Amino acid sequence: MKTATLPTVRVLPEIRAEAEALLDAGESLSMFIEDSLRRHIALRQSERAFLARGMAAGARARETGVTISAEDSLVRLRALGKKRKASAKA
Repeated sequence: MKTATLPTVRVLPEIRAEAEALLDAGESLSMFIEDSLRRHIALRQSERAFLARGMAAGARARETGVTISAEDSLVRLRALGKKRKASAKA
């Protein structure tokens, strides 16, 4: 696969120095920037998917009239959290 370059990004010298100070052994600034970009892309994709699921759930609730109270949602989330904590300890 052919690679592409990103536009040059101008930053304050302090920001560059902070980034360089955090580089792992053998890691270049370019590698750090690429990893940061990949992580932020994944974060944005996750956020957008979350919002899409929420919008779809809202539309389904409006269409069907079936909703779950906030109290029931919290009970379910707490139970799920306890279950995951228990499985993490095992």
